[in-house]
Amino acid sequence: MEPVTHFLFGAAMGRAGLNRKTALATATLTLAAEAPDLDVLSRFGGSAFGLNHHRGFTHSFLGVPLVAAAVVAFIYLVWRLRGRKTRNPNLPARWGLLFAYACLAGLSHILLDYTTAYGVRPFWPFSERWISWDIVFIVEPVLLVVLTLGLITPGLFSLINEEIGARGKGKPAGRLAATLALVAVVACWGVRDYEHRRALAALQARNYQGADALRVSAYPYWVNPFRWYGVVETPNFFATMDVDSLNFSSMSPEVDPEGQMRIQYKPEETAVSLAAKKTYLGRVYLSWAQYPVTETEELANRTSGSAGAAFEVRFRDLRYDYPGHEARATLGAVVVLTRDLRVVDERFGLGSTDTK
Repeated sequence: MEPVTHFLFGAAMGRAGLNRKTALATATLTLAAEAPDLDVLSRFGGSAFGLNHHRGFTHSFLGVPLVAAAVVAFIYLVWRLRGRKTRNPNLPARWGLLFAYACLAGLSHILLDYTTAYGVRPFWPFSERWISWDIVFIVEPVLLVVLTLGLITPGLFSLINEEIGARGKGKPAGRLAATLALVAVVACWGVRDYEHRRALAALQARNYQGADALRVSAYPYWVNPFRWYGVVETPNFFATMDVDSLNFSSMSPEVDPEGQMRIQYKPEETAVSLAAKKTYLGRVYLSWAQYPVTETEELANRTSGSAGAAFEVRFRDLRYDYPGHEARATLGAVVVLTRDLRVVDERFGLGSTDTK
């Protein structure tokens, strides 16, 4: 999930009532809700290293308390530098409770990331397995709007009250609006989960060019909760298509409503592709990808920037092969090998290069 939603979710938790128990609650929850994404600093170790450590330790149950402690330490430092001042002098800072709040915000970050197709590894380092709910697009405008309204609406009413001379009660404002915003987020998840299950059932119920599905997945589109991008694996190929879960003509969703199903045959393994898969980047990418496919190109007929390069093996994950956005460059990988299968270059994403 993109950072703004994490910040807003943490702030909404504070406004929903947690800020009435201790000073600095909303600031702590807001920062702690996004703090796990500090693992983006791992990209300085190279694109492959960044992929391996993204959503790793800081997004795990083991890492939550340590990240929370770092956030509380930062809040404490700022508090001391500001002369131990808080907005409400009658509400002291309770540091043990703030630590618990920071842990709660860290767990909210894992939950929000889990709802997306990218997934998380909450049991790291005991398990490297990625898990995902696949119900929310990485940028979800509905959640952004709901959370934003839940935070700004009380401020608008406060301004109106000031204009008409109404007096407040001296307590933090916005509890009801923030609570309703959080309830709306959960309701959105419920709707999307229901539609997601319908899409999966429809994909599983049919066959594809006479072949039964080994496994199926449905990934969300932006905004529309009834349109899904389906990926199906059969023994010999992958099939990708759209699914319309809002189909009133029958009891089940419509699979491939526009008749544009695409077939991706599984590539034959070669010594080159196997060598690429055994590289550091290859192992990391395959542990993360849900529907990985590879394409091998011999470089003899085109100019390469790497001396001795003979083969380029490109990795892509079909879960991001949305129609019109085939093989997003930012989520693909490339391994360049010499004729004797030594690694020349490894790249994940767009524009990152690790020279070996």
